[in-house]
Amino acid sequence: MPNSSSPDRPTAPDAQPTAPARNRLGHETSPYLLQHADNPVDWWPWSPEAFEEARRRGVPVLLSVGYSSCHWCHVMAHESFEDEATAALMNENFVPVKVDREERPDVDAVYMEAVQAATGQGGWPMTVFLTPDAEPFYFGTYFPPEPKHGMPSFPQVLDGVRAAWTDRRSEVDEVAGKIVKDLGERSLAFASSGLPGEEDLAAALLGLTREYDAARGGFGGAPKFPPSMVLEFLLRHAARTGSEGALQMASDTCEAMARGGIYDQLGGGFARYSVDREWVVPHFEKMLYDNALLCRVYAHLWRATGSDLARRVALETADFLVDELRTNEGGFASALDADSDDGTGRHVEGVYYVWTPEQLREVLGEEDAGLAAAYFGVTPEGTFEEGASVLQLPQGDGVVADAERVESIRTRLLAARAQRPAPGRDDKVVASWNGLAIAALAETGAYFDRPDLVERATEAADLLVRLHLDDHARLSRTSKDGQVGANAGVLEDYANVSEGFLALAAVTGEGAWLEFAGFLLDHVLMRFVGEEGSLYDTAHDAEKLIRRPQDPTDNATPSGWTAAAGALLSYAAHTGSQAHRQAAEGALGVVKALGSRAPRFIGWGLAVAEAALDGPREIAVVGSSADPAAKALHRTALLGTAPGAVVAFGDPAAGEFPLLADRPAGAYVCRHFVCAAPTSDPGVLAEQVGAAGV
Repeated sequence: MPNSSSPDRPTAPDAQPTAPARNRLGHETSPYLLQHADNPVDWWPWSPEAFEEARRRGVPVLLSVGYSSCHWCHVMAHESFEDEATAALMNENFVPVKVDREERPDVDAVYMEAVQAATGQGGWPMTVFLTPDAEPFYFGTYFPPEPKHGMPSFPQVLDGVRAAWTDRRSEVDEVAGKIVKDLGERSLAFASSGLPGEEDLAAALLGLTREYDAARGGFGGAPKFPPSMVLEFLLRHAARTGSEGALQMASDTCEAMARGGIYDQLGGGFARYSVDREWVVPHFEKMLYDNALLCRVYAHLWRATGSDLARRVALETADFLVDELRTNEGGFASALDADSDDGTGRHVEGVYYVWTPEQLREVLGEEDAGLAAAYFGVTPEGTFEEGASVLQLPQGDGVVADAERVESIRTRLLAARAQRPAPGRDDKVVASWNGLAIAALAETGAYFDRPDLVERATEAADLLVRLHLDDHARLSRTSKDGQVGANAGVLEDYANVSEGFLALAAVTGEGAWLEFAGFLLDHVLMRFVGEEGSLYDTAHDAEKLIRRPQDPTDNATPSGWTAAAGALLSYAAHTGSQAHRQAAEGALGVVKALGSRAPRFIGWGLAVAEAALDGPREIAVVGSSADPAAKALHRTALLGTAPGAVVAFGDPAAGEFPLLADRPAGAYVCRHFVCAAPTSDPGVLAEQVGAAGV
């Protein structure tokens, strides 16, 4: 992309008249873009044609990035993008481009990096003004329709940017060129840091302990997000070292979240985050990735401790995934909105989930309503807005209630809630997040003898292979209604789908999933690896943006970088591939560099480092799925808590798992392919793999 600060850059032509407004989003597959297809704004999808149009007209591009379950995205759409006067300003002076950040995480990442560098903060909706060469020069997030709280109105912003573009163009070009130059000079290479060792992981644990909220669980203050990947690290660290403190932090945080309003006490599943430190009031959108990650965390907590609460929440969250997010094609939808119709035509955040005492009485009658209010923390004043309360379990076991009566109350409330207008669903199937769901459902189904959950995981995996993978094992990021999207998969797609396939291979004993994971990880090695162990979020041959995105930090989901490290490490343990092992170790250099400084933001990287430090262990169970003794060994292997252990199960004659080759019946536990004596005793195997015997 040319540098806009070049002294010999030609002067832009005078602005050309805009064509009659024509919104171009009607044929997109993204539900978020389709929500804007009827706006009076002349929206373009992200495309070369949009920037050509800006060049032709001599106007900037107005880039608006959001996603379908984003509350403030809906607010700005209603206030500004549906307003005829505001739309006219946008159409006359800009080429408006709308991007779904979930379809194009690369575009989102590049410009969010610029926004955060310039303003120190970011969020969605993200509003960025670009030159026709896609170089950013003015940034923001949500803008109100009228000035408030020190923020200019959106029309004022539009007019100010128009004036700067028209009257101070050389200054705009200079700013844009400097931003692009600064972004381009950023580089991440951590292989020289070396592999994280015992001291590094202990330092990360100490850092987490300092930020831990001992009174309420979790880390930091409000808003408080579910620390899924940090919890996985704590569970693995406790399994490897016996650290009671790590296990206590994980257990207490999981219990606090499960008893809080962030967890749906009627229908299961977690909201995106809590607006307070106590987990009481959530931001009500429910994301596939959160629930997949947390389902797996609670299943792993049960595996480590036998906690009844962990078992219940893991299964309820798995059922939520299947009941509420599963699509007709067998994949999993991206999200449920925070907002829904309050019955008067207004879309209100949280109204689907909250209750007043009067509403309880209408459904349950006086006596049961009193019990429900005490049990679920519904107060006359309310814990949310307008006297309504978010259901939680604040009393722990303090309220004495018959279990059958509580279940009857829960069933009746859930049935009554189902009569309310439901939140909208983003039916887009994102490959990466489906990979997370496949892993969670496969393991949860295996642990709790729920073959239906394993079947749902297999069906989602089948969809990804059938629809998202092309003949060269290149992955498309999204699909909707059985139609594959146009956007190429990014690193997190290849990594998390591989993670899901590897988990499915371990649970089912079907080696085809190991093979598919290998195809995807070969693409990681060939197309995503950079210098000195670094990884890029986009492939070498992907669309060129102003910067090639590269972010190793774990936020709402594992970063592509750390997810790839984990999948590469597991695949190497299955196959003995040195290329995959070396790539995983190179990628883990970032954990050594960041683990002690920012452990909350490298949680999955720390979890993978625990696996690398432990081996990971390679567990081969040779036998037939029709043999009860072999099945018992297989289950014991799956219940092992050894960090990141890989499991192969089946008949060596099938040739599907390298770990099974040339072995007689029995179970084998190895590290770096050096094995302990084989056993046919589940008790002995449990000791070798750290199974709790639950």
